[in-house]
Amino acid sequence: MSKFISSFAYEMTAMLDYREALGFSRKTHEATLLKFDCFCANNYPEAPCLTKEIVMGWINEQWSGIKEKSTVIRLFGRYLSAVGKESFVLPHGFVSDKKVFTPYIFTDAELNSLFRSVDTIAATKSEPFLPEIAPALFRLIYTCGLRPNEGRELKRENINFKNGEILITNTKRKKERMVVMSDAMLRLAKKYDERRVVFAKNNEYFFPSWNGGSLTNYQLALFFNDCWKRANPTVDEINLPSVRVYDLRHRFASAALNRWLDSKQILGAKLPYLRAYMGHETLSETVHYIHLLPENLVKSAGIDWEAFDGLVPEVTLWQE
Repeated sequence: MSKFISSFAYEMTAMLDYREALGFSRKTHEATLLKFDCFCANNYPEAPCLTKEIVMGWINEQWSGIKEKSTVIRLFGRYLSAVGKESFVLPHGFVSDKKVFTPYIFTDAELNSLFRSVDTIAATKSEPFLPEIAPALFRLIYTCGLRPNEGRELKRENINFKNGEILITNTKRKKERMVVMSDAMLRLAKKYDERRVVFAKNNEYFFPSWNGGSLTNYQLALFFNDCWKRANPTVDEINLPSVRVYDLRHRFASAALNRWLDSKQILGAKLPYLRAYMGHETLSETVHYIHLLPENLVKSAGIDWEAFDGLVPEVTLWQE
């Protein structure tokens, strides 16, 4: 049954179905689309088509979340036009692009301090078993190069405790992949799982929230930043570099590239494997990590960096 109630209910549902078929998560824009649906039902209950008046009325109603609102209404307008229905499409550039966040690459010393802080994290009223969860969760995200949501939403049934394989299912564009834990990470995961039985035996998530589901993205970011601050007690908070949980994934990628360079591996031949392991859609996403390497490596005369502009064709890691 459709959640939408406006005159665009059928088209909104169809657009989400179409995007889901392409591999995009339905949840990405559904909440914003529901708000637009409510706006239309209240202000344009019998609107036959998406007009400029409706679009601009929605945009100007409230400027909070303007970037997401403009993205959703543009996607909806483009979808309607594509299926042959008259529609106003919000122009690109109406809202300036958001600033690209520059990843923070932790040094070895910073990473050691950070994980010491993680190991001493305190329980909270909402998450009394956080001291048990955090050390394993953040280490898994780092050592396996996971996206934060792939770690916090990991289900126990998708972990093979015999060989360390993990099936990652809740991925970007819903492309499943396998990752393998290191021996040290597997030992930690087993020890954590033994304790986990005490407080979350019947929860499907490997890193469960006390409310019965998985930890939220907000909680993860909050806990991580608290650990980062405690790991740098002598640095004024205003001068402390801004970090995200996602930066652990960036550190994983840059560390892999550095290892290959140190062992004189052919980087162009190795990148497709890193791409498949990290679940990137295109090789260009993986090549991006080259720019995160230390300056002395980027300037190395022994590496033809320009060659990466015309890198090898896209390949799949595992082939029959």
